[in-house]
Amino acid sequence: MAKKKNIASSLDYNKIIRYMWGIFIAGTVGFVLFVVAVSADFLGLFGEMPDFKSIENPEIEEASELFSSDGILLGKYIRENRSPVTYSELSKTTINALLATEDIRFENHSGIDSRGLTRVLVKSLLLQQRSAGGGSTLSQQTAKNLFRTRSRETQGLLNNVPGLRMLIIKTKEWIVATQLERSYTKDEILTMYLNTSDFGSNAFGIKTAAKTFFNKEPNELNIQESATLVGLFKAPSYYSPVFNPENSLRRRNTVLNQMRKYDFISSSQYDSIANLPIELVYQVENHNRGLATYFREVVKADLLKWSRENLKSDGSSYDLFGDGLKIYATIDSRIQRYAEESIENHMADLQKKFYAEMGDREPWIDQSRRVIPNFIESAVQRTDAYRNLKSRYGDDEDSIQYKLNEKKRMRVFSWEQGEIDTLMSTMDSMRHYKKFLQAGFVSMDPHTGHIKAWVGGINHKHFKYDHVKQGKRQPGSTFKPFVYAAAIENGYGPCYTVVDQPVEVNLPNQPTWRPSNADGTFTYERMTIRKAMAQSVNSITAYMMKKLSPRVVVETAHRLGINSDLDEVPALALGTSDVSIIEMVGAFGTFANKGEHITPIYIDRIEDKYGNVIHQFIPKKKPAMSEEHAYLMLYMLRGGTEEEGGTSQGVPWALRDQGNEIGGKTGTTQNASDGWYMAVTKDLVSGVWVGGDDRAIHFRSWINGQGSRTARPIWTNFMAKVYDDPSLDITKGPFPRPERPLSVEIDCSMYDSEQGQFEEFEYDTSTTDF
Repeated sequence: MAKKKNIASSLDYNKIIRYMWGIFIAGTVGFVLFVVAVSADFLGLFGEMPDFKSIENPEIEEASELFSSDGILLGKYIRENRSPVTYSELSKTTINALLATEDIRFENHSGIDSRGLTRVLVKSLLLQQRSAGGGSTLSQQTAKNLFRTRSRETQGLLNNVPGLRMLIIKTKEWIVATQLERSYTKDEILTMYLNTSDFGSNAFGIKTAAKTFFNKEPNELNIQESATLVGLFKAPSYYSPVFNPENSLRRRNTVLNQMRKYDFISSSQYDSIANLPIELVYQVENHNRGLATYFREVVKADLLKWSRENLKSDGSSYDLFGDGLKIYATIDSRIQRYAEESIENHMADLQKKFYAEMGDREPWIDQSRRVIPNFIESAVQRTDAYRNLKSRYGDDEDSIQYKLNEKKRMRVFSWEQGEIDTLMSTMDSMRHYKKFLQAGFVSMDPHTGHIKAWVGGINHKHFKYDHVKQGKRQPGSTFKPFVYAAAIENGYGPCYTVVDQPVEVNLPNQPTWRPSNADGTFTYERMTIRKAMAQSVNSITAYMMKKLSPRVVVETAHRLGINSDLDEVPALALGTSDVSIIEMVGAFGTFANKGEHITPIYIDRIEDKYGNVIHQFIPKKKPAMSEEHAYLMLYMLRGGTEEEGGTSQGVPWALRDQGNEIGGKTGTTQNASDGWYMAVTKDLVSGVWVGGDDRAIHFRSWINGQGSRTARPIWTNFMAKVYDDPSLDITKGPFPRPERPLSVEIDCSMYDSEQGQFEEFEYDTSTTDF
């Protein structure tokens, strides 16, 4: 009987063994088939897997970077703010903190840590512990970062089945991890992980994170800083040292404890570091901070257009925000800084004077100096805020007005206190911002066309409008050199003399044009056209316009570099057609470049992320006037500083010493709505504009609002800084004379003091009808 029981027990035992083996073999075969099915995305049930080429050359989204001509990073164009580093650029403390916290057996496995995986399965399935962890190795996490294995784009039909989604995702990460281990070294995988991880605060990758939180390079991070950043991997927002400092401190100390556990630091080091607070130097990169903020936005628009029009070798378009392009601008960071400092210092002081003159009165006035009614109400109706309210409330004007006047917390700009946290309504903020004077500045190397400095406004965060290229305003008397350039080309030398007296110009079906001088008087004295331009005498400029005709002046200005439409009217002589600063600088550059016009250029080249030049920008050049005529115009412009009563006599002597030659021209439009200054030296051509965002906003006093007071000081401060910097190849000196002798005598003392060159020409000086 006992024998039969033993036989039966033996049979049952063998059956169980066979059953277990059957389950094991079936499970193994099933798992292998499952892995193969996931790898092949069988019937599209599991979602796409990266191919071998993608694993061999993973595409890591990189921010494109904009550099100055002297190699300084000006800014980035980002979707994810990421700048990759190499293994040699990492600090040892970061590597140790990462290994101790995320994968201590990283050097000993081949992508899948069987011990760690077993631990997770036992704790989660058998012991039901929620703190079991994920069991993912650094290789698996790198696979997740590189190929977005958890995104909707990589999921198939079975990912919607409860319980299967995470199994499929983990299987994909196991497969990719083992392939990564075969394709890369451990150091390369570790570096890829740190380059692709999200640290929060729009910081992707260790280099950007180190810069964002501590303003350091990755190899400069100390132990506590490395531990803080590694602690972010668990949950970047929850453990953010900025938004959740207590959580971050606790997590940092957990990482430090792991480092102590695995002997990366000693117990004494842990005890001392764990008691330290987290000291941040937090600054998220954006286009409102740093150098050349307005310039970066202008370049961005150009680059987006370039990306659409230029294709890669595979036929796809360039991605400005992900292809890691290196854009090299012509801007010099030192010159740019001097320009921004000069704008800031002068405009802060000028705004005080504007407020003082304004008093309790509103600054938006008409030509009769009366406050314009409903000015702010009209301005608000042009804003997005008003359009959104209109869309929401329709014709319910009461609700719209209630919302427009409802006070809310906001941060507003001021010169005295920086940004101010306050309570304001939309109407209040509009009234606040409209009272600020604006400015634009650009400086160019006339021999290359390279823009060296670009300041589009007073503060990019609060005033987005670019006054260098986007904005166009009347240039006033800074347009007069184009009238005199036409005169020079038509045989009138700098010593040609004209009487300062009233001039009438008659046009069919239009009132007679009788321009007056700035002070409303006429001297009735004969003066050279050089002196007339230097003193900005309107009557003599108008007289020359009569001689030449508006058509000739328009053609000359366009040929020299003005692209804007110009009205063929006599009043154009006094700068009545709107132009931009950058085209004015380009046109004045023609005089300094021996008569050859170069279209201003501000991007030198674009390289791919490997350093290959994919586009070299070539300046557009064209002959615009003869070298002699260009030099004669420089001599005419020099009159501003050299002639008695010249409008550039206020330029400090410190800028004019050592034989330095400066050509300058001020400009002030009617009612002092616009103040201009154009300046030419042998190395730089610069233009400055100052005024309100609206032409109705200006000084009530024409004296206070003229270009010599609003715009010229910016240039003089700027040039003083430039000349004081020995690292710049910009020096004082004369304009180079043409190698061939001039055909025109420019020493006006050689002519009769009364007649000048007048007798050399036989032009009718009577009133002209156009």
